[in-house]
Amino acid sequence: MLYFLTTERLGFRCWTAEDEPLAIGLWCDPQVTALIGGPWSVDAARARLAEEIDQQAKQGLQYWAVFLLANGEHAGCAGLRVYQANEKIYEMGIHLRPAFWSRGFAAEAACALIDYGFGRVGAEALFAGHHPRNEGSRQLVGKLGFSYQRDQLYLPTGLMHPTYLLKRTDALAGARETDAKSPGREFSGPTQTVTLWYEQEKLKP
Repeated sequence: MLYFLTTERLGFRCWTAEDEPLAIGLWCDPQVTALIGGPWSVDAARARLAEEIDQQAKQGLQYWAVFLLANGEHAGCAGLRVYQANEKIYEMGIHLRPAFWSRGFAAEAACALIDYGFGRVGAEALFAGHHPRNEGSRQLVGKLGFSYQRDQLYLPTGLMHPTYLLKRTDALAGARETDAKSPGREFSGPTQTVTLWYEQEKLKP
């Protein structure tokens, strides 16, 4: 399987129309969509797959399909989408199958997305939000350096979701500080800090 982005354990690739069974398996799982407006129907999962494929064609971005490098097992999706184009702000999102919760995969995927967003995409900031009851996501975005912005209505749930922003300048400053504490490792980009945090703190989920 060919991946355009890899981490220690994960590979990222674009969705295709042939991935419909994977998409249905992911988004029709009531545990996966419980906090994003679920449960979803099969038609809703198919529509989401079509939307992701369309976004990749038009913007070069989507919530990409994610797999384990070790055995090719489908873990979920993780990616970026345009949030505020004029300001170069991109939304980051991760949907994992329950078997991959609380094993560090979300943090590992997030670090890769942050690096990709600031490096390849040229983002000035990354946006993230989560359900108010999702304590794991709240802890993760905090450890990754995101700053709370405000509560914002999320239409699929009808609730006010906390939202966060990670600015390029903040990520760069954090990376320099972390790099200074890690002699022998070159500073290679604005998001090295989150990679180091992942290695040192074993972030979860």
